[in-house]
Amino acid sequence: MILVTGASGFLGQHLLEALAQQPLPVRALYHTREPKASLPHVTWVSCDLLDIFAVAAAMKDVTQVYHCAAIVSYDPAMRHKMIRENVDATANVVNAALEAGVAKLIHVSSIAALGLSSGHEAQVSEDTHWEEGKESSAYAESKFLSEMEVWRAMAEGLNAAIVNPGIILGEGEWDRGSSKLMEIVYKEFPWYTEGATAWVDVKDVAEAMILLMNSDISEERFILSGGNFAHRDVFTRMANALHRRPPFRQASPFMTEIVWRAELFKSRIAGKEATITRETARSAQRKVYYNNNKFREAFPRFHYHALDDTIYRMAGAFVKNRH
Repeated sequence: MILVTGASGFLGQHLLEALAQQPLPVRALYHTREPKASLPHVTWVSCDLLDIFAVAAAMKDVTQVYHCAAIVSYDPAMRHKMIRENVDATANVVNAALEAGVAKLIHVSSIAALGLSSGHEAQVSEDTHWEEGKESSAYAESKFLSEMEVWRAMAEGLNAAIVNPGIILGEGEWDRGSSKLMEIVYKEFPWYTEGATAWVDVKDVAEAMILLMNSDISEERFILSGGNFAHRDVFTRMANALHRRPPFRQASPFMTEIVWRAELFKSRIAGKEATITRETARSAQRKVYYNNNKFREAFPRFHYHALDDTIYRMAGAFVKNRH
């Protein structure tokens, strides 16, 4: 039996589609977000990962665990809730996995959990040490501390590995996360920043996780990245795929400082969660280059989707969804 947490989320749904092609039955956990599709070999189960008894019950007869569930937010008001719940949920999952004697667990972390050197540009690998500071977001802290729970469980005997994906691109969930970028580009948002980061296809993340699960690799973390690209480059490719005007005005660091303050004020007045914050505005100006050699060397036959292929697939699905 395979267990997937956060199965109704963006990555979780794509992972389920890949796992449905395998013979093992899948127990797909969700909490507040009702699943939208039925798949062969997949059974949906409602579970609150903060309930240790519910997690223990869900772990019965399970041999493989994919832990995808996490709160993702950059709103300052969500800071303490996100850190507490992401870490506690991960602790409950790995503790239950240890108790149930599962064969292996794959934990989905993020490049946000990796360390960053100071300065405008940075080179990052799996060995870059975490240092908490002003540049670290609450989300990054929650993912780092969640990783620490997984490493603690590995020290106690859990067979596990960790993936650190870049910004995940793919079809689905057009109203949130990275997929929402399509809507922003479609509306011809004119501004761009000079920052750069790692990007990866959601299908590649799902495939990489399954490869890791079925390998002998344990007690390792892997950056998953199809490549490092400037934000402007990605938005321009999206605009071209959608036949829209690409961003053409550069947003300076000073301007982004004004924008995030204005957007935070507007979100508070409207009673909505802030999407443009100090953390997201400043990260959009940073150039961070992530080294993806470790996973390539471990799985030399694995190939990432080309960025254009991912974006054109997303664009096609986005346009179809609008009609």
